[in-house]
Amino acid sequence: MSVKLPPPTIEWIGGLDGYVELIDQTRLPEKLVKLQLRQVEPVWEAIKSLRVRGAPAIGIAAAMGAVLGVRNFSGTDRTTFLRAFDEVADYLASSRPTAVNLTWALSRLRECAKCEISADIATLKQRLLDEAKTIRDEDEAMCRAIGRHGQALICEHAGILTHCNAGSLATARYGTALAPMYAAHELNRYFRVFVDETRPLLQGSRLTAWELHEAGIESVLICDNMAGSLMQSGKIDLVITGADRIAANGDVANKIGTYALAVLAGAHGIPFYVAAPSSTFDLSLHDGSKIPIEQRDPDEVRSGFGCMTAPADAPCYNPAFDVTPANFVRGIITERGIIEPVCAKAIAAIFQSS
Repeated sequence: MSVKLPPPTIEWIGGLDGYVELIDQTRLPEKLVKLQLRQVEPVWEAIKSLRVRGAPAIGIAAAMGAVLGVRNFSGTDRTTFLRAFDEVADYLASSRPTAVNLTWALSRLRECAKCEISADIATLKQRLLDEAKTIRDEDEAMCRAIGRHGQALICEHAGILTHCNAGSLATARYGTALAPMYAAHELNRYFRVFVDETRPLLQGSRLTAWELHEAGIESVLICDNMAGSLMQSGKIDLVITGADRIAANGDVANKIGTYALAVLAGAHGIPFYVAAPSSTFDLSLHDGSKIPIEQRDPDEVRSGFGCMTAPADAPCYNPAFDVTPANFVRGIITERGIIEPVCAKAIAAIFQSS
């Protein structure tokens, strides 16, 4: 059975004089709108405002945005060009702090620029564009591999819970947490997905529920505070989420509310898995205590989507992410296989074997 995916989340259209085309995820599910971005500033805004979101997709957007930022450089001095590129990369890196794929992709382009020692400026620009496109294509391939490795976890008639959106919209295509579900669906396996709405910006209800509906996968939307009751009733057999950064010991930063789900899953004996490509691992961090947590606008809580739901001056705490300790994670599904048990030794081993 084939699976119907949304259009590609982000692509580069045309040659070096082309543009970045991406789905404006703030308009879903009401409208499917594609933006055409030709300068670096709109890319920064798209990342900051969650028009493009999901760690892998953010990394791709940053890489392509960096190319936009230097393609009109008119000088011939290599040192000056590299300095200009570093300034553009630093600017894009300031858009969101938690998702490591953003800085990973920019670092990869920085290295690409530095390695092209003999290239003239025109060749160097084209090489950077080629690398940005390669990052996008590699991400799609990694997501499909995550699906192949993870589909075996999904039994016939399973009830699966997921949080936020870690599907095709959060990646180049196919997704991370949703990838095993798409792969199992392609194998004609029947299961049901329970989708947390994911407060305060409702990425679960606006994006994941829309994706699964389009794909023909049975899904049920729930409020975030219903997850424990569902687990208690025996309707959940498996939890799979995505990740925005994973430390060397397996601590996982993901959308706020993930930690609570992991604790609930542990209390009910339900396996909790995380799906993420190798680019989401930050092996420079020993554990999750050093992962920066983005604090977002309090009005996302007080008046999300334009409707006041609290006093206008009510103090709000609005972190975008939380960190789930590794001991709550049964396994991490990567393009290289499933890391289980989740510990520094097992993570190091899978990276060393590649």
